[in-house]
Amino acid sequence: MTTEITTDEYQALAELRYRIRHFLREGDVVAQAVGLEPQQYLLLLTIRGLPAGEEATIRTLAERLALKHHSVVELIDRLEMHGYVRRTRGRDDRRRVLVSLLPRGERILEQVARHRIGEVRANGHALVRAIDQLLEKPPQARQTKSSPKREKRG
Repeated sequence: MTTEITTDEYQALAELRYRIRHFLREGDVVAQAVGLEPQQYLLLLTIRGLPAGEEATIRTLAERLALKHHSVVELIDRLEMHGYVRRTRGRDDRRRVLVSLLPRGERILEQVARHRIGEVRANGHALVRAIDQLLEKPPQARQTKSSPKREKRG
């Protein structure tokens, strides 16, 4: 038996998408206000926010940003030119390129991140509410049009 998607679920999904898009769009505006392109901010954030033990290689950054290798290299080129990041070669494998934040990159990232964290703290409840609607209300099993209907007994 298949279950129908309820109106409440469609509304929760639409609200979740709206909240995510709004958050991302606002982040782009904040990044641009400090002189960063949105992708540049995301690269800086990705470097700083990598899980413990994970190195900021081009491959890792490309995967986490869902970008092609050459696109990440171009972003790094621009950030390096502005003094925000530095590339170094791996000690054991000189083919590996590691990217690290420079103090100037840390400062500009912190400006944007501080604003973004404040926004999440102020408005994150709406995003969480939309997620909760999808997680807490499992769809009620209903017969769909393709399911056989039972006859009413009266």
